[in-house]
Amino acid sequence: MLDPLTNDDAEWLEADGLGGFASGTISTLRTRRYHAWLLSARRPPTERYVLVNGGDVWIDSADEPIFLSRQHYAPDVIVPKTPAEIVSFETTPWPTWEFQLADGTRIRQEILAVHEQATTVLRWTVLNAGEQPLWFSVRPFLSGRDYHALHHENPDFQFTPRSGESTWTWSPYAGVEPTAVRSNGAYRHEPLWYRRFVYARERDRGLDFEEDLAAPGVFRWDLRTEPAVLVLSAGEVSASGNTPREVADQFLYGERLRRAQFQELEQRAADAYVVRRGTGRTLIAGYPWFTDWGRDTFISVRGLCLALGRLSLAEEILLSWADQVSAGMLPNRFPDGGESPEFNSVDASLWYVIAVADYFRVAARSSFQMTARARERLESACLEILRGYARGTRYGIRLDDDGLLAAGEPGTQLTWMDAKVGNWVVTPRIGKPVEIQALWLNALWSFRTLSFEFEPWFQQGLASFQSRFWNPSRECLYDVIDVDHEPGRVDASLRPNQIFAAGGLPLILLPEDRARLVVDVVERELLTPFGLRTLERGDAAYCGQYHGGPLARDAAYHQGTVWPWLLGPFVQAWLQVNGSSLPNRQRARDRFLQPLRQWMSGPGQGHLPEVTDGDPPYSPGGCPFQAWSLGEFLRLEHDLLREDTARAAMSKLQK
Repeated sequence: MLDPLTNDDAEWLEADGLGGFASGTISTLRTRRYHAWLLSARRPPTERYVLVNGGDVWIDSADEPIFLSRQHYAPDVIVPKTPAEIVSFETTPWPTWEFQLADGTRIRQEILAVHEQATTVLRWTVLNAGEQPLWFSVRPFLSGRDYHALHHENPDFQFTPRSGESTWTWSPYAGVEPTAVRSNGAYRHEPLWYRRFVYARERDRGLDFEEDLAAPGVFRWDLRTEPAVLVLSAGEVSASGNTPREVADQFLYGERLRRAQFQELEQRAADAYVVRRGTGRTLIAGYPWFTDWGRDTFISVRGLCLALGRLSLAEEILLSWADQVSAGMLPNRFPDGGESPEFNSVDASLWYVIAVADYFRVAARSSFQMTARARERLESACLEILRGYARGTRYGIRLDDDGLLAAGEPGTQLTWMDAKVGNWVVTPRIGKPVEIQALWLNALWSFRTLSFEFEPWFQQGLASFQSRFWNPSRECLYDVIDVDHEPGRVDASLRPNQIFAAGGLPLILLPEDRARLVVDVVERELLTPFGLRTLERGDAAYCGQYHGGPLARDAAYHQGTVWPWLLGPFVQAWLQVNGSSLPNRQRARDRFLQPLRQWMSGPGQGHLPEVTDGDPPYSPGGCPFQAWSLGEFLRLEHDLLREDTARAAMSKLQK
């Protein structure tokens, strides 16, 4: 397990509820292009720009500066070699460090992203100052670049700020929103370029990794007399009549009250994924590089919202997507640059139907008052999706003669196993993928009373599924049948997708004995402490490590790499076949959740990563803060495995 105080890979996150955020490592070393003090979403939650990348932070001393920050420069130099010691770090109620100097002086550093404002508050407080002045300096690093890009020295950067009362505003480039800094420190203009910062995690991922940043000047305080404050904001700020310290104190006080409603670390972490989109809300798929994706949102909402009792928020999210149905499909992604939405997903729309059905079930057993208008809009969207799929829609998605869903065209990735490199679709899965049938049949079953045609579709599809997907040689399910739309051709790869048919969704599609066999083979061949492998180790295509450049990583993405979110449907299926008695739920908590809980309480800081290696020691990879990983953990922790309730919504099909 990583030591978060010393390991450069342990990261922290502060999200602003608009799609912008502040992030970095606990060690203070920036290792990604996304690490920043102020990263703003110009069109929430997209069009993100890095405005303030970070800064040098130091105490003046008689010998040499004592740094509370670290920087990595090319070719491979970390400055300083010996910074001030970090003696503690906490995420509650926001990222807070305590540094200790050689003479025993202690300094607290706090970083807060203000909710639904593109503003970050930084505050440094000396905890045991002596009588002598304690001169403290911060040199911010600015860029004003797209968050996926890197910045390099150029003659166009505008170093000179517009200054007002305790406020300095930089407009680095035309078309980039200004960066305003309110501070109680004295500012000294000293424009410099700091060249060739190295981002080690970008280098590890085979991407460009060097950047130049602009340093307009230095803010300076006597830390003995009052805390040092920087309030960083995207856009122009109006004079409030308050001092910078008062502004900071008001933000900190308000956020402390708001965050107090989230009692547990993972509940506070869950709130980070909730963002504005237009007049509604949605969920970010992951930080630092994902925005809101349809598939991820609809899977995540069940854990991040429903399991935590945030039904009003779940309703708002589902309603915000309800009007986006087009030809029976919901978008899987809204691109960053405002281009047309992308619909390249066969499962995203079906996950929406599943999420709405779960919302209806949870609302029915609670005191939440759903309006008739909300129910009507949600049911209408679900009906449009199911009927659109049956009629046929984009990418060859259609209801086939056997009652199952066929989908896929060459060159397009439609399922959640969606890695694509250039024109190479790594796992195309064209035909009839197993989890698509599970989603389709569960969706029909959930809304079977709304339309007369759904029951016969369901019955025909169920009979075909049970007769056509069983692999007698492995005593499990095929991953895809009618591969490439060739009748009878099957893909027998042992993958986790079959778990959705064996109890990973509310309705089991198999007789009890076969469901148990599926759960057993998935547990034996695919289960790891951090989730399910995407391919069994004995397969020739298996990749046990997820690292290297984009080609290597995408090739391994669904060929053995472990996904923590899959633990949710696996444990749900495990309970279905073993029973959801109190002893079994306790056994499941101990066996399946404890490794994730240990990670979250340590390096994860309440979050879970997107993936881990398929081979021990299961090193984390991909996006470090992933919504559906945390969402499925919370769904297990607060719903399926709760001690005080059985899972009444789970249903077995007796055959």
